[in-house]
Amino acid sequence: MFPKSMFFFLILTLTTASAEDVDFTYNGFGAAKLRLDGITEITPNGILMLTDTRRAAKGHAFLPTPLRFKNSTTGEALSFSTSFIFAIIPKYIDLYGHGIAFVLAHSVDLSYAFPSQFLGLFNSSSSDSTNQIVAIEFDTNMNPEFGDIDNNHVGIDVRSPKSINSSHAAYFTNDNGGGFKNLSLVSGKPIQAWIEYGHLDGLLNVTLAPIDVAKPGVPCLSSKVNLSSLISDYMYVGFSSSVGTFITSHYILGWSFKLNGRAQALDLSRLPSLPQIGPKLSLESWKIGLLIIVAILFILLVLICMIFLVKSKIKFREVFEDWELEYGPQRFCYKDLFLATKGFRDQHLLGAGGFGRVYKGVLPDTDIQVAVKQVSQESRQGVREFIAEIVSIGRLRHRNLVQLLGYCRRKGELLLVYEFMPNGSLDKYLFNQPKLMLSWGQRFQIIKGVASALYYLHEGWEKVVVHRDIKASNILLDDQMNGRLGDFGLARLYDHGTGPQKAHVVGSLGYLAPELTKTGKATASTDVFAFGGFLLEVACGRRPIDRRASEEDMVLVDKVLGCWKAGMILEARDPNLGSEYIVEEMEMVLKLGLLCSHPNCSSRPPMGLVMRILERDAPLPEVSED
Repeated sequence: MFPKSMFFFLILTLTTASAEDVDFTYNGFGAAKLRLDGITEITPNGILMLTDTRRAAKGHAFLPTPLRFKNSTTGEALSFSTSFIFAIIPKYIDLYGHGIAFVLAHSVDLSYAFPSQFLGLFNSSSSDSTNQIVAIEFDTNMNPEFGDIDNNHVGIDVRSPKSINSSHAAYFTNDNGGGFKNLSLVSGKPIQAWIEYGHLDGLLNVTLAPIDVAKPGVPCLSSKVNLSSLISDYMYVGFSSSVGTFITSHYILGWSFKLNGRAQALDLSRLPSLPQIGPKLSLESWKIGLLIIVAILFILLVLICMIFLVKSKIKFREVFEDWELEYGPQRFCYKDLFLATKGFRDQHLLGAGGFGRVYKGVLPDTDIQVAVKQVSQESRQGVREFIAEIVSIGRLRHRNLVQLLGYCRRKGELLLVYEFMPNGSLDKYLFNQPKLMLSWGQRFQIIKGVASALYYLHEGWEKVVVHRDIKASNILLDDQMNGRLGDFGLARLYDHGTGPQKAHVVGSLGYLAPELTKTGKATASTDVFAFGGFLLEVACGRRPIDRRASEEDMVLVDKVLGCWKAGMILEARDPNLGSEYIVEEMEMVLKLGLLCSHPNCSSRPPMGLVMRILERDAPLPEVSED
């Protein structure tokens, strides 16, 4: 039987041997038992992903238990060999993170460590004797404070991010007589690394090669390192990685490790595939792409502007003929009228009638307020003659006329431009219980003003102008409540001493003289007939025809005539006036209204006589009972 001391020596020897003879191979990490922290994870297909698409982050992966890295008898560091395949994939080729490190660490508590250039292992550039970390870094950034040689190198870090030795990342090839060939760590392609340490010579060798190239015979970095003085008996083994501002993914596809011997070769056919990541663009490519995008956007902007201009040209296209050149100053540009009325919006609509809609506008260049009337070109006379008359009427100047400023033609539309009257049309102040009622003095002043304007049209200008549409709704009030005769859209003119031409019968029911419907000829006398209806409107406060009234009172002129025959003509006055009127003036206006509305045109007074009667310079003729 063995002595008891001999038995314990045998057990210690076997335990030491097993602890110093670690050997494992991971062809993918699907079944691996690793200690992960930070943002590190194992993907579903078995890739060890140290970092992902997050910024300013770190990740670690270690064996879950420490390994004995020193001979239990001599205290010398043991030889080891490891091989792993990694890939670094930046989002942009010219902008990437801070690489990967193979690590021997006394503790896996690296919560104090910083990301970015510190690789998730250190928190300062100075060496810390208590920080027992030895790392082989595959660095992709050049940090001058650490003495880095470039942004694509391999380095040996001992207790500090400052490498004790480093070399440019490359692999040895026998091509062309032998030599090192550059190997980009951020190519996004898998790279195989071999790290070997021999306890006899103390050499730490690092060898690199693309995944499809066999292990080169010459390492890219070889340095004599006394690990025995740098590590403790037990050390954790694994990987660390970090990123800063620029997004970079760090992957480990496979890993083999052996203490006291050569690590097994990885089975490349069993390794997981890298994730399918779209093509990356370099900074220059992004600049070129950005220039292309800007150029395309510029071209699109130009095309949009051209389309807009073409559409605007079509939209604002006007009908313009050579003969209109002589009317240039009186012609408005459609675009100006469109802008003045804000596109003829309903909120700018002043009113609408059988011959068009009227809009308020402000001319863009002069800020002059205008009223724009849309008139359909339904005149039976030629367009040229119609425009000529409109332009001629535009030359009329009288204080009681609404100034016709000009016209515009577009497609089948004619636009007439008038000066704007701020108080609107007279009918708003006469009918249907108006909010603001005019006094008799205001009404009488308006009557005299309109009479003066009509006298000017018939007898005071170079030609006879027949208005053809005299009624309260066509009498506009200026800021002083003066009456202005407006809306010359139906007006016709002819030379003094010549007869009027037959024309299409137009006007408003209740204002049409009997002979007009028979002959179709508008004359100064037919205007006087309409003026008579206007006088009765103003004095009686109702329209010439009121369909809501009884049959005997429906026609205003018949009602007033009946009151006159009964000897009580004042009973026809506007009841809203009460007793606030001058009796003589009221009687005169009512009788003059009947006289002007006489069915026999020869019995109607001309406007010159009407003016003298209103000014009391001539007596009022007797009204005949027929």
